[in-house]
Amino acid sequence: MRKIEHKVSIWFYIVTVLSMAWYVGYYGWFYSQEKPKFHDQKLLLMEVGAGILIATLPFVMEKLGGFYFPEVELVFFYIFLYLSIFLGSGMQFYSVPYWDKYEHLFSAVMLAGLGFGIFNVLGAGRQKARTEPLLMSFFAFTFGTTLGVFWEFYEFTMDGLANLNLQRYMEAGHMLVGRAALMDTMGDLIADVSGSLLMALIGYIIMKIDPSKISALVFKSKKISIFSNL
Repeated sequence: MRKIEHKVSIWFYIVTVLSMAWYVGYYGWFYSQEKPKFHDQKLLLMEVGAGILIATLPFVMEKLGGFYFPEVELVFFYIFLYLSIFLGSGMQFYSVPYWDKYEHLFSAVMLAGLGFGIFNVLGAGRQKARTEPLLMSFFAFTFGTTLGVFWEFYEFTMDGLANLNLQRYMEAGHMLVGRAALMDTMGDLIADVSGSLLMALIGYIIMKIDPSKISALVFKSKKISIFSNL
């Protein structure tokens, strides 16, 4: 079990898993009675069920790897899962205007947070937090933004190969042109940059106030693990 300092992420985990378990039980019962509440209910049940496994994955990785994920990283990870799998897919919140932009924002925060942890592995974290907090924050910002760009590359590629309309270049069966065709992609990129910048600023402020608080942003090794030397 985690130390008391990790209790925040555990509560986020509990809320996420209980919500998804309720969804599978409640809407699964209606589906078994041939009274589905949503279109493609079977697929949605499978997605939410998989979400429970994904939510548990960090604990499995910690157990096998002998380390702890950054606390801030886990908090935003569970927020992203809740928005994307439980609310977005399960409860069909994608009909809410700009819902996918909120997801991009929080995913960028999560990925930029991961950047702090990676930077710490590459150097002496606490010393860097004291002497180069701006450098660490800049790395986190560029890391989160870059992965957001690669995700747009993925959407562009899949749209070309399978015509999935991931970049929303079609609406009601009609091809969008000009600025309208760019709105979804540019909106996603703006959300990615905004989320990464927000996390970079949070990390920078934390390190400037108290460099020792960087412990909430980095991986923690157990006494004996594959990461001990790091």
